[in-house]
Amino acid sequence: MEPLDGVVPYPPEFAARYRARGYWKDRTLDQVFGELFERHADRVALEHGRETITYAQLAERRAQLAAMLHKLGLRRRDRVIMHLPNAPEFLYLYFALQMIGVIPVLALAPHRRLELDHFARLTDAVAYFGTDEELGRAVRQANPSVRHIVLMNELLPGPNVGSAPPVDIDPMDPCCLLLSGGTTGVPKLIPRTHNDYVYNSRAAAAVHYIDRDSRQLAVAPLAHNMPLACPGVQGFLMHGARVVLSEGTRAAEILPLVSRHRVTHIAAVPALYIRWLADPDVANHDLSSVELLQSGGQRLQPELRKRMAEVFPNAFVQENFGMSEGTLFFVRKDLPEDARMETVGTPVSADDDVRLTDESGAEVPDGEVGELTVRGPYTLRGYYRAPAYNARQFTPDGFYRSGDLMRRHPSGAYLVEGRIKDLVNRGGEKISAEEVENLILTHPSVRNVACVPYPDAVLGERMCACLILREGTTLTIESLREFLVDLGIAKFKCPERVEIMDDFPLSPFGKVSKKALVEGMSNTGEPAWS
Repeated sequence: MEPLDGVVPYPPEFAARYRARGYWKDRTLDQVFGELFERHADRVALEHGRETITYAQLAERRAQLAAMLHKLGLRRRDRVIMHLPNAPEFLYLYFALQMIGVIPVLALAPHRRLELDHFARLTDAVAYFGTDEELGRAVRQANPSVRHIVLMNELLPGPNVGSAPPVDIDPMDPCCLLLSGGTTGVPKLIPRTHNDYVYNSRAAAAVHYIDRDSRQLAVAPLAHNMPLACPGVQGFLMHGARVVLSEGTRAAEILPLVSRHRVTHIAAVPALYIRWLADPDVANHDLSSVELLQSGGQRLQPELRKRMAEVFPNAFVQENFGMSEGTLFFVRKDLPEDARMETVGTPVSADDDVRLTDESGAEVPDGEVGELTVRGPYTLRGYYRAPAYNARQFTPDGFYRSGDLMRRHPSGAYLVEGRIKDLVNRGGEKISAEEVENLILTHPSVRNVACVPYPDAVLGERMCACLILREGTTLTIESLREFLVDLGIAKFKCPERVEIMDDFPLSPFGKVSKKALVEGMSNTGEPAWS
């Protein structure tokens, strides 16, 4: 079958290798999960509020919905926009679309007209699934390809809809289009094939210590790669385990869920863990059931890691680094202690071909910082319908230039050293925001920090440290500067302004939104020094 227009295929020699080594089994998501739903029919698959849903019920509802969507006119390789919260209907629809070979664009709840119109235009989407009818109508009015608006309350059609006919789906077709994780501009679309996405979850689950009695708390948006597939819902359902869905992220919502459902696994970003651990009520909840805390999206600082281990006394704190584009790194229990504390672990696949390269594309020596460039059995070969961008982001031999800076640890694991673009250009001196953030986090008054640039007429940019302080403490720019200089940092790297905040804005992907921090900073404050 010819590749879908706009999808960059894997070269035949690599596809043959991935099949020969057992990564790709040429089975669609529906084939894989259809068997699993039948095998674990009587077990609990999902819990949401007061509702308990078995594997059999999940299978039946997805089949009924698939039949309804087929009657609506949706066909194999059609693209649709999914714009739903963390509710069972998200998964009914996701698995129903897999049954009939329709490809969802997994939009995030905060997305509005700008992003949704872009997704519809880029993909020629034929339907919009969401919770806001007015927004859906606006998207349809602006995009003639959108023929249908289906609201979330319409995603339980009932038992009398018949059944969808069998569909011949190519396992190399996209099962979904994920969003790139950039915090500026409109996200690019990432085609994930049935073959690579099944393997993605299987490989991640193998280093996540899951069994059939595990219970995952899904708190990050399911439209994001980590909670959906790293190992996420897919990985837990592969084991006959259960998933507890949460639509909220506040400590007052999350901590009672953990206690009531005896949750064993949680996946979240550091910003959420910081909020939960700072809640004064955290000590009043029984969190002893938690066996593993997965953290991704931002570097996990040692102090936060230590606090997580104190509050969740039976949990292994597992840092991971991943991207919707593919490659995943996980910390394993058998790593040396210093590697467990400092690194993001090692890639999950023996065929993750990882290079750390300099500006010329040459590999850097072991121990030096370079850009992560990678290819492998679950890493894309090109963004969807983006040939010009692909020419910049991929090497001629198919390596993806991630923009992430990494260094190899003596253990063989990897340390994240920031982003190429997360730099402040102070008069030509490039300052890594992450380097300065890591030092500021050691200050006893600081609970969290994000360093961002602000414009300067002479130097172009200077650095501002946005701070969340510990209760009852204060910190001035002068004392912060003195603290950093005493640590031995070059003077030009020190922040020249501070902004004290109660909390940080988050991007749709759950990361601290530096773009929003820059936009929300006050216009007062002069540099502390030149």
